[in-house]
Amino acid sequence: MTYTEPDGRIDILSLTLEELTEQLIALGEKKFRAGQIFDWLHVKRVPDFESMTNLSAQLRSALKEKFCIKSLFIVKRLESARDNTVKYLYRLPDGNHVETVLMEYEHGNTVCVSTQVGCKMGCRFCASTIAGYKRDLLPSEMLLQIYTAERDSGRKIGGAVLMGIGEPLDNFDNVVRFLHLLSCKEGMNMSLRHVSLSTCGLVPRIYDLAKLDLGLTLSISLHASDNKSRSEIMPVNDRYDIGELLTACKDYFKTTGRRISFEYALIDGHNDSREDAKRLAALLSGFVCHVNIIPVNKIKERNYRSDRKSAQRFRTYLEELGINATVRRTLGADIDAACGQLRREYEV
Repeated sequence: MTYTEPDGRIDILSLTLEELTEQLIALGEKKFRAGQIFDWLHVKRVPDFESMTNLSAQLRSALKEKFCIKSLFIVKRLESARDNTVKYLYRLPDGNHVETVLMEYEHGNTVCVSTQVGCKMGCRFCASTIAGYKRDLLPSEMLLQIYTAERDSGRKIGGAVLMGIGEPLDNFDNVVRFLHLLSCKEGMNMSLRHVSLSTCGLVPRIYDLAKLDLGLTLSISLHASDNKSRSEIMPVNDRYDIGELLTACKDYFKTTGRRISFEYALIDGHNDSREDAKRLAALLSGFVCHVNIIPVNKIKERNYRSDRKSAQRFRTYLEELGINATVRRTLGADIDAACGQLRREYEV
């Protein structure tokens, strides 16, 4: 597969090492040249072909004619005074914008990656979907969110969560290629055990992902304990209801052996009662799983509310019922680090 730009050049950062090798051989070059170029792109991360100083001028010229090296421009950078979280608004080469969040934990630095420009899923509590879907991100554009954040911050990034703008499984092929590039030992060499992929529940793609057995953590945006409540806030539930979703999750665990994380955005008066907790515990009975309770982010177009006190109370309900649960640590609260808000405010 190649990723051709409107001007006919190939997006070289989206090519695997094997594909790049084929391209170089077709140019009449030795196989080892592909390894050198891949190292320049994904380890040294140079912005242009002229910086590849161990290549001949003739080859650099040929590369420039056949390929392009994409880059992201930092439009806005917000850094939290509380916890060192950094939120980036990037401009893509075509003028669209996405957000990325760099988060600091005791075990290291993790980047929250966007996978689409906007989102089709229509979740009622999410700012990302309000501005509308524009297009899928390319593998290179996902990688560059990490590369650019690492270069700008000077921090080594050891993990990634695909929980930014967009539904990762709706951009399945590009996301899988991104994961292969991210974990390539000749490149960034990030272990996919340090990667989490969050989905609202595209059931057929969960089965596809299980077959690949990539070793990553699957996070399911559940957010309700019955179909009526879930459909009210997540239209995807009308296509794939909770029963279908949990059947796919069981298959994922059986196939991969990887524990699943269930995300639960708590909304006061909607899904936060003891009865909700009882239904949720019954649904997850027998699962090897973890529930991540998230106080819902405030967005001006919606009247949804919750706080850490409510989340802690709901966690207690679940733990009394034998369900392993935590309340997500709030990062970047002073810079509105929830995905979608900065892009929307900038583009309005």
